[in-house]
Amino acid sequence: MIGETFGALVPMVGVSPACELTGVSRATHYRKMKPPVYGPPKPRPTPPNALSDAERSRILTELRRPEHADLAVAQVWARLLDEDVYLASQSTMYRLLREHGESGERRRQATHPAKTKPQLQATGPNQCWSWDITKLRGPQRGVYYDLYVIIDIFSRHVVAWTIAEAEDGKLAADLIEAALIEHGIQDGQLSLHADRGGAMTSKPVSQLLIDLGVARTHSRPHVSNDNPYSESNFKTLKYCPAFPGHFGSIQDARAFCTTFFAYYNHQHRHSALGLHTPASVHYGDAIQIRERRQQTLDTAYAADPDRFNNRPPTAPELPTVAWINPPTPEPLIQSA
Repeated sequence: MIGETFGALVPMVGVSPACELTGVSRATHYRKMKPPVYGPPKPRPTPPNALSDAERSRILTELRRPEHADLAVAQVWARLLDEDVYLASQSTMYRLLREHGESGERRRQATHPAKTKPQLQATGPNQCWSWDITKLRGPQRGVYYDLYVIIDIFSRHVVAWTIAEAEDGKLAADLIEAALIEHGIQDGQLSLHADRGGAMTSKPVSQLLIDLGVARTHSRPHVSNDNPYSESNFKTLKYCPAFPGHFGSIQDARAFCTTFFAYYNHQHRHSALGLHTPASVHYGDAIQIRERRQQTLDTAYAADPDRFNNRPPTAPELPTVAWINPPTPEPLIQSA
């Protein structure tokens, strides 16, 4: 209907007034009046300043020369200018490289082999220790204290800890050496695992471990799962209901950690240890404790079997092995 009205108005008042009266766009009107064009677009004519095949070949030859092959296009372009040679603009050089699939990184890139996944096993105490450093908030914004903790991965026993105002490799080495002496660690007996922090990879720590015959392993970069026992211990510390939001002084932090680690080692029943304390597993008392637990359960069962649905209760088992990154079992191949 609008099309018919528009067509009738155009001869009388012209295109523009007819468009205003009917609300039809003039661009739409003229587009409809223009006959459609079918077929592919006409090829773009070659510009008069286009490079010849010989010039294109010479540019590519220059870019591929051994002394230029690892350089960015800007570097090659500038070097040619210094030799009083101008072949083309930088954008033209890039365009030629794109056409030949050579526009990626031209420089040789340093390659580093993937960090080895640490796999550590402990079947008893003092075979593998893990250590790490965490921050404790101080009395004001920006003030932190560094808590160093060494833990036995088999028994979860905290064998040594200290708090300092800053991270220091010499302090870490002194703490490790004191712990090795206290627990009578012999040459070749222990592996010490840590992440890749500054203190962990410091020269004092590295040299100490070499001198004392302690194997040293490190987590892969940015992989917190490679140091799970230290991370778990820090979580237990900081999620403790008595843990304060911040400490008024370094003495306050030391006093709190003294109480906490005494509780953790000697009173905290660890679920991964069959609900035994880390100290009892570390020093070998857990075997007798479990036997007494089993005797108590046997007595209770004998007195009232129905209470246990006639199923003799069993005390939780003690751990037999602890792993950092246990090996992945190979999938079973089913024969046809």
